[in-house]
Amino acid sequence: MKIRSRLLTKVIAFVGVALVRALFKTCRLRAEPEVPGVNPYETTGENRYLYCVWHDQIVLTVFSGRPKNMAGLVSGHQDGSFLADAMKLVGITSVRGSSKRGGSRAMGELLQRVRKYHVAITPDGPRGPRRKLKTGIVFLASHSGRGIIPSVYACRRGWRIQGNWTDMLMPWPFTTIYATGGPPFVVPPNLDRGELDQYVERLEREMDRLQAIVDEAALTGRPTVAPSPNVNSQPQTRAAA
Repeated sequence: MKIRSRLLTKVIAFVGVALVRALFKTCRLRAEPEVPGVNPYETTGENRYLYCVWHDQIVLTVFSGRPKNMAGLVSGHQDGSFLADAMKLVGITSVRGSSKRGGSRAMGELLQRVRKYHVAITPDGPRGPRRKLKTGIVFLASHSGRGIIPSVYACRRGWRIQGNWTDMLMPWPFTTIYATGGPPFVVPPNLDRGELDQYVERLEREMDRLQAIVDEAALTGRPTVAPSPNVNSQPQTRAAA
């Protein structure tokens, strides 16, 4: 059943955010980027990035900490209204649109937003296939000059909420959430379609590499996320906000 009342949507989003926040307050976040200065929950100075996040990890992205100066692309469908309202409650600016609905308008708005904000995009949403990148985030990087931070999450203990084409990862209470981000993935300007596809494949491989690292950390309970060679960065451990 679709809920068409905007007031009811806002009320449900408010209650949902309160409940999820309460859950995440019991968890510990272990955020260990491979390079310093790219953690979305801390200041990055004047630098702004595009954060590439899998659709099934979007709740972890939003609630594991308090993203700073962040905008996010949200589906234009009704289901996206809940997420947009929830994002507003945690201080994230939403841009509505997808490859199927309002895509050109959304891309134009994102090109404006990247001047001031970080932008988070789930490149396999809103209809999948699961963990298969579409070209949008690479196109945006090529036309904005912003580096992409491939960002992945895993839980020591969690459960999966099944959907039509993917699932949603939720942590158990009092568990540890592992997160890492790779070095900025730089895309040359004005790529043609063939070149876009090549960079999409490279970015997907980088996401897979990082996901294997945090999955191993969550499985063993040991911090296996390591800085890149020649980078002297320290892990940051704190309670999830």
